[in-house]
Amino acid sequence: MAAQKINEAHEHMAKAEKCLKTSMTKWKPDFDSAASEYAKAAVCFKNAKQYDQAKDAYLKEAEYHTENKTLFHAAKAIEQAGMMMKEQKKMPEAIQYIEKACMMYMENGTPDTAAMALDRAGKLIEPINLEKAVDLYQKAAGVFENEDRLRQAVELLGKASRLLVRLRRLDDAAVAIQKEKNMYKEIENFPMCFKKTTAQVLIHLHRVDYVAADKCVRESYSLPGYSGSEDCLAMETLLQGYDEQDEDQVYRVCNSPLLKYMDNDYAKLAISLRVPGGGGKKKKAAAAPQGGAGGEPATADDEDDYEGGLC
Repeated sequence: MAAQKINEAHEHMAKAEKCLKTSMTKWKPDFDSAASEYAKAAVCFKNAKQYDQAKDAYLKEAEYHTENKTLFHAAKAIEQAGMMMKEQKKMPEAIQYIEKACMMYMENGTPDTAAMALDRAGKLIEPINLEKAVDLYQKAAGVFENEDRLRQAVELLGKASRLLVRLRRLDDAAVAIQKEKNMYKEIENFPMCFKKTTAQVLIHLHRVDYVAADKCVRESYSLPGYSGSEDCLAMETLLQGYDEQDEDQVYRVCNSPLLKYMDNDYAKLAISLRVPGGGGKKKKAAAAPQGGAGGEPATADDEDDYEGGLC
């Protein structure tokens, strides 16, 4: 089967070369037909799992689409060349081709296609290079933002913010989340603004910047419905506990369902937050609780259940 497909591919390539020849009666190469034949050859190589040859055929297709001034189809072919690199686990090369295709989509006036391709590239590279994934998601978000497609933009910014937290680039994460929050406010998704405020507080407290954390909550009072909400009360309690170095209060808030079941990267920030100078230990209560309203306090074993984060 594979040998048959390879033979078919070579036949298509021979036809493509024939399309490019000129003669006394044919003054111009037929770039459109040549590109079509190389596209067919690429598919045959791909089906035969000859990914490197498929990549070369896609690049030839792109070359002749470019000669024919059909840039969108050229970009598609280059993106496919990138996917052939992905099949060979050559991710950096794959991303290079996809980024090149995105530039061509932009030049062709199809920014949405460019943004979606950047998002796909981010997903491809994320398992092996978080820094590059952040860059790609932010670029994609920027493209959508320029097109006033804020819902798509803010979703991609969210991906970048979570990865910045994972990378412990907390200063950058704080800036990114503020931008997310501003976008959610602009599209009037206020419940998400509340969640972003919580994320901001956790990040700033990990940066040991109580003033910045407190400012985020105070600024959020102007959001419709925030004052008195569950999110607001939790952050006020957390900040009070942190300021008063009440480790038990901080621990209770950070291990509450509201914070534990946030996106995984933020949940990890919550359960690992400690009061500075506290040595990571909770204050002992004045009297041991006897099945009161608070119930039994969470133990170290409970925390271990979340050691790897939540899915």
